[in-house]
Amino acid sequence: MKLSIADSIATVSTDQWNAVAGTGNPFLRHEFLAALERNDCVGEHYGWLPRHLLARDDTGQLVGAVPLYLKDNSYGEFVFDNAWADAYQRAGLAYFPKAVAAIPYTPATGPRILTAPGDQGDAAAAQLIQLAQEWATSENLSSLHWLFTDSTDTQRLEQAGLLLRLGCQFHWRNAGYRDFDDYLSGFSSRKRKKVRRERRYVREAGIAISVVHGHQATAAELEVMYGFYHSTFEKKWGYPTLSLGFFREIATSMGEQLVFIIARKGQRVVAGAICLRGDDALYGRHWGCCEEYHSLHFEVCYYQGIDYCIEHGLSLFEPGAQGEHKISRGFLPTPTWSAHWIQHDGFRDIIARHLVQETRTMRDYIDELSGRSPFRRSEVA
Repeated sequence: MKLSIADSIATVSTDQWNAVAGTGNPFLRHEFLAALERNDCVGEHYGWLPRHLLARDDTGQLVGAVPLYLKDNSYGEFVFDNAWADAYQRAGLAYFPKAVAAIPYTPATGPRILTAPGDQGDAAAAQLIQLAQEWATSENLSSLHWLFTDSTDTQRLEQAGLLLRLGCQFHWRNAGYRDFDDYLSGFSSRKRKKVRRERRYVREAGIAISVVHGHQATAAELEVMYGFYHSTFEKKWGYPTLSLGFFREIATSMGEQLVFIIARKGQRVVAGAICLRGDDALYGRHWGCCEEYHSLHFEVCYYQGIDYCIEHGLSLFEPGAQGEHKISRGFLPTPTWSAHWIQHDGFRDIIARHLVQETRTMRDYIDELSGRSPFRRSEVA
């Protein structure tokens, strides 16, 4: 195989990239990653420099790829390593630059080693892992981090000697529900009444909810949804790294996978959620509002997404990172994984010992939260 590193996904054709990435996961599509680059959502300003790994066969056909970025910060990763960076600094060592194999600003589990179907997949994956580590060594990077890996890549990376780190998110799974009432029928009586009461508050406020896919959205709807995204970041924390141009582009290039949940009071749009959907999953990404209404956040960000999954036969709803309040609404604690290559021998040993304890603590945390499920015990069993 011929291995190379590209500083822009534009060096790879859409057809070749999507042949190894597929189009079922929206975040891995060439269209999504290219829109980030073309609209300056990644790059030097935000510290996400593309260094995508490519493997080609002797005919020049792409048979493997890794979406990889050189980083001078930890922003937008959602696997928090600030304590590691602080420890390096106290020891007089540089933690940055580092590298991440990840989707920028996207804490969604999925493949990170993309391979074409067929017998060459494992061989391409092994060579790409080796290439990543050789490149990180040659660039004198402190570390290389594979974030939100699926089960296949987690196993591959563990077998390659990387350190695994356990995290937790809260996901909803579709048990073949006929409708929302069928879903709620598995709840305990008290939790079922609470959810119905929250949905009733929204109806009684005169709020109407609609679902609009990106290719159906008007220019005004795109602008108002971007405005919600932008204002939420300005109100709370961080930087609104995604631009209106980015949303406009993916609304055109992959609009069937861009999902807007829009709340209106009369003719006025008062809130909205931005989601993306794959072949079998919905991913909640951003929310915003210009007026406050009781339980509107739960309705727009959670209950409408569940309705959407049931209607479209999707098996999984990942509503984003963190949030124990999601448990009582049926989003149960779910393990997430990352894998880490640490160049410094001493720090690799220290981090490995730390991860043993952290993993034990995280498993206890997941077990404890699982006991808060809103489902009746018979349903959980």
